[in-house]
This record gives sequence, structure tokens and C-alpha cells, in this order.
Amino acid sequence: MGKRAIGFQREIVAEAARLICEERLTDYKQAKHKAAERLGLSARSQMPDNALIHEAVIEYQRLFGGAEYAGHLQALRRTAVRAMKLLRDFNPRMVGAAVSGAVTDAHRVRLHGFADKPEMLDMFLQDRNIPYETNDRRYRYPDGRIEDVPTCEFMAGDIGIEMAMFPVEDLRRAPLSPHDGLPMKRLTLEQAERLAEEPIELASEGEAYD
Repeated sequence: MGKRAIGFQREIVAEAARLICEERLTDYKQAKHKAAERLGLSARSQMPDNALIHEAVIEYQRLFGGAEYAGHLQALRRTAVRAMKLLRDFNPRMVGAAVSGAVTDAHRVRLHGFADKPEMLDMFLQDRNIPYETNDRRYRYPDGRIEDVPTCEFMAGDIGIEMAMFPVEDLRRAPLSPHDGLPMKRLTLEQAERLAEEPIELASEGEAYD
């Protein structure tokens, strides 16, 4: 790749990260194409990998997100822990942006649960009078399979929670992350508890404006 193309990619990465953080975009592909358009670049330009966007979002929030970002990320992580305790019968795992820190106020807690039948979660929530909505999320697996996995979405205070329900045998067979193409990082309750207690690192004022 030539120096000019590398320069274009860096510009797209920076602008896409800004759009995600400031305009509440959650779709990286949309953010990249919108960034290219804003920069006057061709839609046929070679787009950067999602992994670069993901890291740039974390860095942008570290530099400019401030206390609002730190508070929201910590709230997501602590809410995830409470939800996992409530849903411990489903062997919950914490996944997604709240694990890495690449979050904006558009993000919700995302969990993976496991049961013989996905409707067991519906019954669990109904028995506790917890309002929820059903949906599905598409996942890609290392063997090339693409599957739509059923989800339940509900609220914990003002924070949304989405739990995708996988077959029990998928507990040790994680789908691929859309950000880096590797098996998704799934945190157990104990790991999520430790993460929720870690301080959120932010840039100093001088560093943010260098």
C-alpha cells in the first residue's frame, strides 16, 4: 500500500472514530463510508480494518470523553455484573464494547447466555414481570457458518441490556468478533466483576490537547 493510501486510511480511521463518538453511530461500516464522504474521498477507496476503528474509538474517548465517558462505561460494566447475577442460571458471559471500552452513550450491555431452549429466557423474564422485546443478532463462526441468534432486550434503570441465547454446546465455541475477526472475548461473572472495579484511564488535560 502506497503512502498516499495509508494517509487516506488514517484520515478515515480518525474521522470514523469521531463520528462514532459524537454522532452515536454503532455500525463501523456505515461510519467508515460516511467518513470517506465527509473527507471527499471515493467510496471505492480501500477502507481500513474495523480493528483500527475500534482502537481509535477507545483512544478518542480516552482523550476527549472525560468523566461522562468514564461514568457511562463504569455504569455499563456494573450493570452487566448485576444482570449476570440475576441471570446466572444461563451461564452468562459479558461481551461487546463494554469489555474493550469502545463505547459511546449509544451502547448497551451485551451478554451471551446458554440454554437447551432459547425461550427459557423469555419465561424467566415473564415470571419476574420484566418487560422485554425479542429480536435476533447475526453471528459468524470460524467455520464460515452464519447464524441468526435470538435475543431478549430489556432495561435495567436507564441502561439497555441485550442477551443473545445460544445452545449449551456453544459455551466453548465463540462466534467471531466483527471488530477483529477473532473469536469474541467472553467474560465470566468473576472476570466481569474484576473489570467493573478497575479504574477508567483517561488522558490528562495536557495530553488531550497536545
